[in-house]
Amino acid sequence: CHAFSTLATGGFSTHDASIGYFNSPGIEIACMFFMLAGASNFALHYLAWTQRSLGVYLRDTEFKTFMTLVLVLGILVCMPLVFADTYPDFGTAIRKGLFQLAAYGSAAGFRTADPTGWPSYTPMLLVLATFMISCSGGTGGGVKVVRLILFVKQAMRELQRLVHPSAEVAIKLDGKTVSDDIVYAIGGFFSMYIGFTLLLSFVMIATGLDPVTAFSAVAACINNAGPGL
Repeated sequence: CHAFSTLATGGFSTHDASIGYFNSPGIEIACMFFMLAGASNFALHYLAWTQRSLGVYLRDTEFKTFMTLVLVLGILVCMPLVFADTYPDFGTAIRKGLFQLAAYGSAAGFRTADPTGWPSYTPMLLVLATFMISCSGGTGGGVKVVRLILFVKQAMRELQRLVHPSAEVAIKLDGKTVSDDIVYAIGGFFSMYIGFTLLLSFVMIATGLDPVTAFSAVAACINNAGPGL
């Protein structure tokens, strides 16, 4: 049951306490690995298997960005837990922080702790991770890393055009030029995605929920993530 639920980033468990029931670092590491594998592009897994090479991952822009996001967000999540002495020792803080990041970011929704009471920005950062840490062709939710890459490239191009209005700047991904139609479609997608998130958050607040609960509930639904705050 847990194998299916982990790789499919479904997050269902046979125990109410989820993965926390086992209290096992080994099981948590295995779950983190396969949650992130599920949130990655399965076409890359297939190519790596058929070519017998891990170089496929290192040559893919989306996967490299995906792993960079996991690393950076992992550091940002774990730092407050360590400095605020949220857990009795360094290892436990890292273990809890990384697992919750993988579970939220991959939209799996497993839990070994309740991050609602974590210090500083940490709970909200986990919610924001549900928007970002999933690749196209994977089982995760959110906007997908490749769209995020192209959206940022488009934003940088528009800033460059403010300085050089006549410049012809092509947007490339893995050495291939991406057509403007695709780039503008992604811009429209982001506008709708963010717009609906904000609109529905205000609707939830109007029902009497506090802003954090309202926003995290909408993020959990619109990103197919499951857990909120």
